Amino acid sequence: MTQSVERRIADILEAIERCRRYVALLDAGAVDFVDMAEDAIERNLQIIGEAANHLTPEVIDAHPEIAWPQIRGFRNILVHQYFGVDLDVIRDVVENHLPPLAEALRQQVEGGPASEV
Repeated sequence: MTQSVERRIADILEAIERCRRYVALLDAGAVDFVDMAEDAIERNLQIIGEAANHLTPEVIDAHPEIAWPQIRGFRNILVHQYFGVDLDVIRDVVENHLPPLAEALRQQVEGGPASEV
């Protein structure tokens, strides 16, 4: 695996962790931080989509269980159709779709079973 691919995977994993932390802020009811957390989550989802777009075919092909086209497409929606983004959809992505992505990428980096996100 090239250094560039490793960097992209690290970027995705870091962005996933940030999204999870920011959702926790939303759940804590930190009213002053809700808008900021929503913006931060959207930004990190954009990073995930952009970094995924630069992964090698070997990484993509090694994880057919991951919806790579949808990850890239969601990034485009966040960037180009920002006015129509539904917070419930974003929460669903963070809570249900990012953990399997993180697991697959950790397996890619570590070459074995991934630890919990």
